[in-house]
Amino acid sequence: MNPLLAKLQPYPFERLRKLFAGVTPNPEFTPISLGIGEPKHPTPSFIKDALVAGMDALAVYPATAGDLELRQSFTGWLQRRYGLSLDAATQVLPVNGSREALFALAQTVVDASRSPAPVVLSPNPFYQIYEGAALLAGAEPYYVPSVPARNFAVDWDSVPADVWARTQLVFVCSPGNPTGAVMPIGEWEKLFALSDRHGFVIAADECYSEIYFRDEPPLGGLEAAASLGRGDFRNLIALTSLSKRSNVPGLRSGFVAGDAAIIKSFLLYRTYHGSAMSGTVAAASMAAWDDELHVVDNRARYRAKFAAVTPLLEPVLDVRLPDASFYLWAGVPASWQGDDAGFARALYAQYNVTVLPGSFLARDVAGTNPGRGRIRMALVADTAECTEAAKRIVNFIQN
Repeated sequence: MNPLLAKLQPYPFERLRKLFAGVTPNPEFTPISLGIGEPKHPTPSFIKDALVAGMDALAVYPATAGDLELRQSFTGWLQRRYGLSLDAATQVLPVNGSREALFALAQTVVDASRSPAPVVLSPNPFYQIYEGAALLAGAEPYYVPSVPARNFAVDWDSVPADVWARTQLVFVCSPGNPTGAVMPIGEWEKLFALSDRHGFVIAADECYSEIYFRDEPPLGGLEAAASLGRGDFRNLIALTSLSKRSNVPGLRSGFVAGDAAIIKSFLLYRTYHGSAMSGTVAAASMAAWDDELHVVDNRARYRAKFAAVTPLLEPVLDVRLPDASFYLWAGVPASWQGDDAGFARALYAQYNVTVLPGSFLARDVAGTNPGRGRIRMALVADTAECTEAAKRIVNFIQN
């Protein structure tokens, strides 16, 4: 058995199940889950129709690189969204959702044979795939804290010089999970300079890029690179997905884009990994990437929902509207003394509302867990259900 598997930690939702073990929630309340970031808005009918219309492709082995028409759908979206011109033949690849791609990218770019041991940087708190991908690639994860006073910006300046020298891969999540923070151009410029100095690859996880609450859409990594004169996107790969944008988490569809040299090696890895996208999924994916009206409608639903819920919670929790994503990252009341797990367990027991303890999404570093004392609420259900959950949370805290 691969000994590196023993280094993996339980996933946050497994820890949540253990936290709730033995608890019988109050039967007076119907269950409402804000715990898992699974989109609940309906899948657009035209995407379903395209999936059905593409069923004949099930009779054909798909190419790992995808058909040119599919890749042109990706580059067309990048042009419309960011004003970028990428080569459909060499700078984009289809992937089976961003989770699979994030993991596979680490296996592609990390050279575990180097000494001293390679490092993979991850924000803290973070999406746990970053950690698992690093560990199974034979690298050492290094957790870079987010700073609440700076809108949960990642404190890249806190990373020691000797760690930067060993770094081979940096995971960036912007808009962030769980904080919803968007990384500004100055931070990108700093990372690019460090990448040029030390040679590490930057993986920009951008699966929440289309759910935002202000007029200005979030800055993307490729967009930042182009604006800084880095049109070759050297040592940069952006990863995106249809799951949140188009409400198709079960489709498992996305793409990666960026440095052509990395894309070439990534394609080689994926050819052996068996990660080709079905032509049936590709047909539905093209329909989704080529349409923006459903994305505008989806974003409007989230904006209305957050406008209804956030004001209810602001008087009782340390919470505010995020830059983007569909999470509220809230501090628990001082009376709970930072016990986010205890808060989540008691809320579930008394009001049958599930939230995710923030400490489950972060790691203790030097005795500090940057998620401790906070909870993540995924506002993925409809407005009425999320509003009801917010009212119960208010009652729970006030009583």
